[in-house]
Amino acid sequence: MKRCPKCNRTYTDDALNFCLEDGTPLVGGAPAPSETNQTIRYPAPRGTTPPAPEVYQQPPPGQAPPQAIRAPYFQPQYSPVPVVQPRRSNAVWWVLGALAVVIVQGIGIIVVLLALASMSSQSNSNRLANLNTNRNANLNRSNANNTNTSRTNTNSGSNLPASFSDDFSEKKWGTGSSQFGDLSYANDEYHMTSKDKIFIVMYGPSNDYNTENATVRVTARSVDGISPTSGYGLVVHGERAKDDQLEDYAFLIYSGDSPQYKVVLHKGGTETALVPWTPATIIRKGTSPNQLEVRIKGTLLSFYINGQYAKSITDTANFKRGRAGLYTSDVHEVAFDDLTITR
Repeated sequence: MKRCPKCNRTYTDDALNFCLEDGTPLVGGAPAPSETNQTIRYPAPRGTTPPAPEVYQQPPPGQAPPQAIRAPYFQPQYSPVPVVQPRRSNAVWWVLGALAVVIVQGIGIIVVLLALASMSSQSNSNRLANLNTNRNANLNRSNANNTNTSRTNTNSGSNLPASFSDDFSEKKWGTGSSQFGDLSYANDEYHMTSKDKIFIVMYGPSNDYNTENATVRVTARSVDGISPTSGYGLVVHGERAKDDQLEDYAFLIYSGDSPQYKVVLHKGGTETALVPWTPATIIRKGTSPNQLEVRIKGTLLSFYINGQYAKSITDTANFKRGRAGLYTSDVHEVAFDDLTITR
């Protein structure tokens, strides 16, 4: 048995190295008796670490979704090398202080010399000012144009690769188990299972999964042949808002006896159906895989199932960019494979 020294949660799986709640390295043994009743506070990570799953209460198709419930952060089972900071002696601080004094004195001398040089050359500069006026104006216009071009390229994601793929043979996404569901890798696929009447969303682990002006595809299948009642599928433009709520569009399918698809918007802690459940015979039933595709051009999002067009919407939320993600609901396991992004 292992436990987290920070939140004192215990785990029976000896393969786990990090706490599934806050990412702290696990240690052996049970928590101290005096700490068992401490209040547990879940942090809200964001940045370069793999994103946290979001869990929402989710009704069957056709009903309005209720408010969201946050799930704790799932830390992938990496094994980082610990960093040990050496203790510095007092003598080191004396040496550093002496060096700082010398540097300050040197800077003062340089400033005085530069001031004298500036005074002696000021008259010459004034005589040349009129000659340089036109040339400087031209240079300013040229530099302004270059700056604007650079900013446009940065905003459009030009530094991203033209194509990117993840066949899930390498463990990049978060894994683990909690009271909200299970995340794991198996047979070069990424598996997700949520608890009953909720759903989980996982965003891509790096900015390579950015979906701005991209075509995003993923293959999804029901492992046991029973489709999650509230659907499963592909997420685009995924990002956390400043209030730590989900912001994205999700393209979901139901692969049961009456196949259907829908498109939902996550914003402000709620899920809104932009395209309600719509029958679609192009969806394969049972355990057969379905390829979900979203083609993004500016604010236009077009959705395809197994290569056939289904629906288009406009990005009225103005998300524009964000990461690809994966979505599942209810209790039946879903496997994802062959995620590709082309720009």
